[in-house]
Amino acid sequence: LAQNPVPPNIHRDAGSYLITYGGIQSFRLFPEVYSVQQKLSAMEESKIDISLISTNIPGPCMLVSELSVAGAKAINNFIAELTQKHPDRLVGLASIPWNLPEEAIREMTRAKVELGFCGAMLYSHINGRPVDDPDFEPIYAHAATLDMPIVLHPTVPTWGEKIMEYSMIPMMGFQVDTSFALLRLILSGILERNPSLRVVIPHAGGVLPYMMGRIDHQTEVLGRARDNITQPVSMYMKNIYLDTVSPSRQALEYACEFSGPNRLLFGSDHPWVFPKIFVDIINKMKISDLDKEKIYYQNAKSLFGIG
Repeated sequence: LAQNPVPPNIHRDAGSYLITYGGIQSFRLFPEVYSVQQKLSAMEESKIDISLISTNIPGPCMLVSELSVAGAKAINNFIAELTQKHPDRLVGLASIPWNLPEEAIREMTRAKVELGFCGAMLYSHINGRPVDDPDFEPIYAHAATLDMPIVLHPTVPTWGEKIMEYSMIPMMGFQVDTSFALLRLILSGILERNPSLRVVIPHAGGVLPYMMGRIDHQTEVLGRARDNITQPVSMYMKNIYLDTVSPSRQALEYACEFSGPNRLLFGSDHPWVFPKIFVDIINKMKISDLDKEKIYYQNAKSLFGIG
């Protein structure tokens, strides 16, 4: 990232690192943010046995092509070192160079076969290219064949300059952008053509659960964006996994009602949010203990083959 000739970039600044996206957005990374000991301590506090870990944004696909492959390998090798040191506590999610599809397929395979990773990261856009770009279709097909779940993750939206004030990018822009990304995967027919592809959308589904009635009305009643799909968008959503990264009991109860307890995964977005916040919320939700067990670990165990 330090070698990237264009944004995003990283700079050492007053004992921390500053990631910048031009003048649109910046994130400060303090040493404790990427401390393995802090991660394990947070897990102990919330009685978490196993965590899936990945890189933060920006992903390697946001780098210039000459750096993308090396960046992905460096990230995955580093995560593999951590998982090998703590094999009973940490499991890796792969970063791949989506901007170079053939290399992305190779790195996904290496991450699965050689490093033992259980999923791959996808960002809400690939350096400005939408997630349904035809060039990426072979990657989705390979992920389905390899049984590698795809975990959507936000990045700074292409329209970030429109909402750069008041911290609206992390406050709401991320959730909206991942919602657009998943909707593109559905409306483009990618999920139709790859029915065994498993996808996770973070932040309790973003805005999609709340907008699903309107979306279905647009496609089924008004006949819009219907060319590549054979059923309502809500039917595709039944195969999508949501996580619990929304610190609101009302939001999580609705996410559970929307997805069903079989497709809601415990997540924390640590270190940006501490896991105990979500543990406290889930414990107070008006659902059965069996459903809480599904959310806490059974669903992830089934989806990622861990534990």
